[in-house]
Amino acid sequence: MKKLTAMFLAATAGFGLAACDRGAEEPVTARTEGSNEYVMQRIGIYAPVELTADLSALSDNQRALIAKLIEASEIMDDLFWKQAYGDKDALLNSLQDENTRRFAEINYGPWDRLAGDRPFVDGIGDKPLGANFYPADMTREEFEAWDNPDKRGLYSLVRRDTDGNLVLVPYHEAYRAELERAANLLREAAGLAEIESFARYLRMRADALLNDDFQPSDMAWMDMKDNIIEVVIGPIESYEDQLFGYRTAYESYVLLKDLEWSERLGRFAQYLPELQRGLPVPEEYKREMPGSDADLNAYDVLYYAGHSNAGSKTIAINLPNDEQVQLEKGTRRLQLKNAMQAKFDHILVPIADILIAEDQRKHITFDAFFSNTMFHEVAHGLGIKNTLDGRQTVREALLDHASSLEEGKADILGLYMVGELQKRGELEGELMDYYTTFLAGIFRSVRFGASSAHGKANMVRFNFFREAGAFSRDEETGTYRVNFEKMQQAVEDLSRLILTLQGDGDYKGVDRLVREKGIIDAGLQRDLDRLAEADIPVDIVFEQGVDVLGIR
Repeated sequence: MKKLTAMFLAATAGFGLAACDRGAEEPVTARTEGSNEYVMQRIGIYAPVELTADLSALSDNQRALIAKLIEASEIMDDLFWKQAYGDKDALLNSLQDENTRRFAEINYGPWDRLAGDRPFVDGIGDKPLGANFYPADMTREEFEAWDNPDKRGLYSLVRRDTDGNLVLVPYHEAYRAELERAANLLREAAGLAEIESFARYLRMRADALLNDDFQPSDMAWMDMKDNIIEVVIGPIESYEDQLFGYRTAYESYVLLKDLEWSERLGRFAQYLPELQRGLPVPEEYKREMPGSDADLNAYDVLYYAGHSNAGSKTIAINLPNDEQVQLEKGTRRLQLKNAMQAKFDHILVPIADILIAEDQRKHITFDAFFSNTMFHEVAHGLGIKNTLDGRQTVREALLDHASSLEEGKADILGLYMVGELQKRGELEGELMDYYTTFLAGIFRSVRFGASSAHGKANMVRFNFFREAGAFSRDEETGTYRVNFEKMQQAVEDLSRLILTLQGDGDYKGVDRLVREKGIIDAGLQRDLDRLAEADIPVDIVFEQGVDVLGIR
């Protein structure tokens, strides 16, 4: 498809099938094979998983409520298509090959998300770094020169008016018809809710969809404690905007709380202030104290939609992202247990059987995988949200690198927390379990590619650890071995580096770190190729919905 240079009318927020130069560190070449052999090779990287849970204890009202939430989530799915690509139906109807059509559905567009956004449809160019949030012909320089105080907003599209000038179109105007339907569904769900705080949240979230003011509903979400049915819905993460990291994408999760596992996790939030004080950096880099009323809970996922369902599947959530809410209320960490178990069984264990030294494979455990994932999310609440000079947030200072460095911080501080809590006797198992499972987890995550925020964070950590001797590779067996003492030191050193870069708002320093260490070298790629040759899935794809759950 040719690049679009036509102007977009502000009144319609015209969604185009944009294609432009990536400008990224990993150039991608379009695939134009008529038989689409590429798709045939790649579609098998996803292991199909039926997304179910035990709903036997739910009332009829609760089942009906879940159906309403799934229907609202399906609208978020359609909106994400518009943000990530454009006209979903036009693309899918143009694809005659069933596998190519299915692969496009999984990727929410014609670009392979787990291969650096490589195009896989004839005539499609490289994916725009700004997805469909910005005009296809807009340059970074034009945006930066644009005199508009609201141009960095989380909830607006950048378009052109009839004179070719940049204009902002708020989400609630651009997607009015869809959002009105979603809001009505949330209000209908509120009428079925048996917990008043949940009903109140649903009504407030419905209002937020129609005015783009999400902070009040985020505050209300933090106050909910007793509901076993949960929904996370709206424009939330900004990873899809790889141009600036400003614009948020629509997504949704419909969840059912696992009461037994949640009870096991509940005690950890109380340690956040103490762990913040113990971070291995000078006092000024940890002066912001996280809220201690944050909670940790485990859930079974009933439905994924939009950004959360695109490419690699999220297995844990740490929200809200709003810095003011975090400082006043903390955050909620939601561990998605059934999705996590599927990835552990289908992917992590088979990877360890190939790449982890045989005598260390006993340290690969689901409890360690669950805890490492959980504390990654908890660790988002540690560190600092505003630069030391007080001029801006860390997110504003680090721009397009903010998300990848934040993910890197959460990864490394999660391990720091594991070590500290294990010393206090709060975690079962050996520390070596967590380190070895963490290393295997890097190989799992690295296979998502190095173009996303999580991918860059994975590679920075992998290369930093390798250079520090935290693990070594046996050339004869092709397996990796954790060095316990050096791993401990590397965790502290990388924690200090990332926290300092964030506190200083050091964009140039982060850019240098990502360019030097955010890459997959030839040696690692050969090991990753061994996993592909063994037919180990890269990720999972869901069979989901009301029919799968049996609640239609």
